[in-house]
Amino acid sequence: MPRHARPTVVLVHGAFADASSFARVIPELTAAGMDVVAPAVPNRSLVDDAAYIASVVRAVEGPVILVGHSYGGAVITLAGTEDNVRALVYLAGYALEEGESLGELQGRFPDSGLADALVHTPFPVAGSTETGTDVSVEIEKFPTLFAADVDPDLAAVLAVSQRPLAARAFSEAAPVAAWKTKPSWGLVASSDRTINPDVERYGYERAGMTTIEVDSSHLVMLAQPKAVAELIQDAVRATAHRPDHPRSND
Repeated sequence: MPRHARPTVVLVHGAFADASSFARVIPELTAAGMDVVAPAVPNRSLVDDAAYIASVVRAVEGPVILVGHSYGGAVITLAGTEDNVRALVYLAGYALEEGESLGELQGRFPDSGLADALVHTPFPVAGSTETGTDVSVEIEKFPTLFAADVDPDLAAVLAVSQRPLAARAFSEAAPVAAWKTKPSWGLVASSDRTINPDVERYGYERAGMTTIEVDSSHLVMLAQPKAVAELIQDAVRATAHRPDHPRSND
């Protein structure tokens, strides 16, 4: 495949994690000859985070396969409307409907164990006398909830280096849903204790995605990197000759 036609895989991490959560997937993709970008998501606001990732996507020359884990799924639901996005891949992620928030989607199903392990911390907001609120996971509970099948030493490091998500991101409604016009794939982490797996299944089914289930914790990219890489490669192969402009699924 000519280099200009080869898609770049853009990996979007979720809340309480960073781009290093793709550390075991990236070598799988690059070994398969793929170009990869793994940006840092600000984790400040759904709309603003999506705008930032959209700017990263626009800077890529050629087509993009946009991959989102967890909260990153909500981010790619917005950012995926960029013209050069060829496909979306959701990893244990939130596939929001237009006009829906994370809280609304999550609220349709019983809470996961995460609900009782969240820590809320105020942070200063530039130019305002009011404070924002950061949400993170109790360090002691993080390994069990987030990374039960990841090496314990690594899980302990992830617990103390997690990146919080601003609380406002949970209540912002998605202004668009890119899966309506872009082919999409979804991975359900069936042993997920961070997001109820039924939240994942519901969003994927509603979007008409090609879906697989993997027996994994929430951090499926570290626990099952080959399965994740294979799903991304499936999306690449299936859309190899797709035009780089949106087209209705109808």
